[in-house]
Amino acid sequence: MFNKNLKLVIAALIIAYAVYQFIEGNIGNGISLLLLSSIFIFLYFRNEIILLSFLRMRKQDLAGTEKWLSKIKNPEAALTVKQQGYFNYLHGIINSQTNLTKAEKFFKKALKLGLTMDYDLAMAKLSLAGIAMQKRRKREATTLLSEAKKLDKNKMLTDQIKMMQQQMKKI
Repeated sequence: MFNKNLKLVIAALIIAYAVYQFIEGNIGNGISLLLLSSIFIFLYFRNEIILLSFLRMRKQDLAGTEKWLSKIKNPEAALTVKQQGYFNYLHGIINSQTNLTKAEKFFKKALKLGLTMDYDLAMAKLSLAGIAMQKRRKREATTLLSEAKKLDKNKMLTDQIKMMQQQMKKI
């Protein structure tokens, strides 16, 4: 894993060499080098470790997800702001199984840093609502649930939201 700025420097050097190849008349080499530089540019915007962590999360492998995330030693230097949001989001999901206080901290930090997908925002707010409900903070849980309901445009979390609203009536 490279530092986020190092990825851009490598891409710039490869592009410069591709331009040199075009000038020399080696069109095929230049095109190949441009394609190679596009990989580094892609990895600047989509971190490879975060992508691999999401693949592990899709397989419901929380231990594997945590193992991949542990490879990122300094998230502020290695990740862009949105990637830091997803880094904290994944840590929140992992910790929601064991330590609710730590999970709440990670989810709040993820929301502060920003998540790009509305579904991820809704999921984070729904998780925070569940944590608030377990800590007997009904007003906070109600507002988070309503925000999650607004963000759930594809109605993928409707059942979970209804279930939480039923549990809120018991509090």
